[in-house]
Amino acid sequence: MLSSPAAVRADPDIISLGCRLNIAESETIRALVAGRDMVVVNSCAVTNNAVRETRDRIRKARRERPGAEIVVTGCAAQIDPTGFAAMPEVDRVIGNAEKLSYSAWKAAAPVVVGDIMAVRDTAPHLAAAFSSHARAFVEVQNGCEHRCTFCVIPFGRGNSRSVPAGAVVERIAGLVQGGHREIVLTGVDLTSYGPDLPGTPTLGLLVERILRFVPKLERLRLSSLDGIEIDERLFALITQEPRIMPHVHLSLQAGDDMILKRMKRRHSRAQSVALVERLKAARPELAIGADLIAGFPTEDAAMFANTCALIDDCDIVHGHIFPYSPRDGTPAARMPQVSPAVRKERAAKLREAGARRRAAWLRGMIGTTQQVLVERPGDRGHTPNFAEVRFPLGFDEAHAPIPIRPEPVEGRVPPITSADETRASTSSARTGLVIPVTIIAADETRLTGLPA
Repeated sequence: MLSSPAAVRADPDIISLGCRLNIAESETIRALVAGRDMVVVNSCAVTNNAVRETRDRIRKARRERPGAEIVVTGCAAQIDPTGFAAMPEVDRVIGNAEKLSYSAWKAAAPVVVGDIMAVRDTAPHLAAAFSSHARAFVEVQNGCEHRCTFCVIPFGRGNSRSVPAGAVVERIAGLVQGGHREIVLTGVDLTSYGPDLPGTPTLGLLVERILRFVPKLERLRLSSLDGIEIDERLFALITQEPRIMPHVHLSLQAGDDMILKRMKRRHSRAQSVALVERLKAARPELAIGADLIAGFPTEDAAMFANTCALIDDCDIVHGHIFPYSPRDGTPAARMPQVSPAVRKERAAKLREAGARRRAAWLRGMIGTTQQVLVERPGDRGHTPNFAEVRFPLGFDEAHAPIPIRPEPVEGRVPPITSADETRASTSSARTGLVIPVTIIAADETRLTGLPA
């Protein structure tokens, strides 16, 4: 049965894949294509699986919205515009720089993709609103000057370029004025912020300026950092400034020195461990996250064991773990490969080790009160150290409260009282607020808490 004209949608869907930078840029795209019957897939290219997921989401979008214009952008589209333009489901392909330009969305050309390496602008868009997110993501840096042997992202993002501090402060002040209590600074290589700007400021200087000139900002979070570039100013801010969230995600990639050398990373295993020890000594509640790759070319069992041990040695509780994925055109793709089965097996072992560490960390927070930023639909949120918290209440599609039992604590399930349900039933109205939450239980992945 055909849908009536009244049922035809004329609003855009924005599908954002991959990093937080994509999430930030998707908000700009949302404003540029407002009111159009369109699906925009903002793609990721960090692994072959990410590219595969992009293609799957494109096909799904065509099935679900057969009459909409399907536009693909992001890193995968920038690197392989011809391949995506050849998909029968795709109407247009727009490059990573062009996707932030109103003129590109007005153009009729099926492929609008320029030379990303020639781009020198500094993210003038800086999305003004984040209607679908409790926290706001602000891009302060884009591109990367480094050439890790496994990575194609520089070819999707171009060379490093930074946003002037004044523009960053102005945008964050506007977001805070609009009600956002937590801001996340994002970038492809965040800790390389500044050398291209007058006076060569650093990320630490930018953070200082944000905190000074936006005094009403309650929570500032930093996305992935390259540990070798954390200078003393940034270290002091992370460990001493209470408005900076106690959560550091490090781009470690491996825990074996030979593999790190073959990856063309700039740090050693010992430097990573020493950095984490310093951070935790100065701010014990700080939680460590890390990117780790399993099965990098030439990795043998002993090398893998060093990476596996890094989870305990660096107290990694937020592990972003994936098997190595050979990307065409990268030096690592030409190295002697570890078999796909072994890569998959090693990634599973890393995830198991990370899960054990995370579960113990979460159990340690039972009985504490945490300041939680409440996220949609109001039944969940994150602590300052980025532990996920669920309230003991479910929501159906209409956001009607459905009581559920909390997660067990060592075999005991705490009962839900009528007072508990009354507190939790009002949680949907708290979305976007920071509220005190008492942690009553934990499982391997998240906490259960009651709003105080």
